[in-house]
Amino acid sequence: MTIGLLLVTHSRIGDALMETAKKMFLDSSLPIETLTVSTECNPDQIKTEAHRMVENLDQGDGVLVFTDMYGSTPSNIAYSLADSGRVNVVSGLNLPMLIRTLNYLDLDLKSLTEKAVSGGREGIHCCERPIN
Repeated sequence: MTIGLLLVTHSRIGDALMETAKKMFLDSSLPIETLTVSTECNPDQIKTEAHRMVENLDQGDGVLVFTDMYGSTPSNIAYSLADSGRVNVVSGLNLPMLIRTLNYLDLDLKSLTEKAVSGGREGIHCCERPIN
């Protein structure tokens, strides 16, 4: 099974996460692309590019689209790609979410989406020092 991954993020957040993941997996052939949304961009042009990228990434098993912050321009662009059973969208992208996803690329789209969300949630911790 080959599910494509698209990171739609502010600035170069997606690029940085993808570069880090590729170094961790020592694999430059991961099915992942990034789409940077800047403050100067034309959302309609970016939306067109995003649709093209999804078509290129979809090898028949679907595409999982990530965005960094719910309700933002990248999130709205990502949401426009949602297509039940073919394209799922998850917001709140973080490195643990991406790593968890890359570890389970053999799952179907629905299961991979669930793994991504759990990986993101489980990667968040409050790191406080104990009071002496």
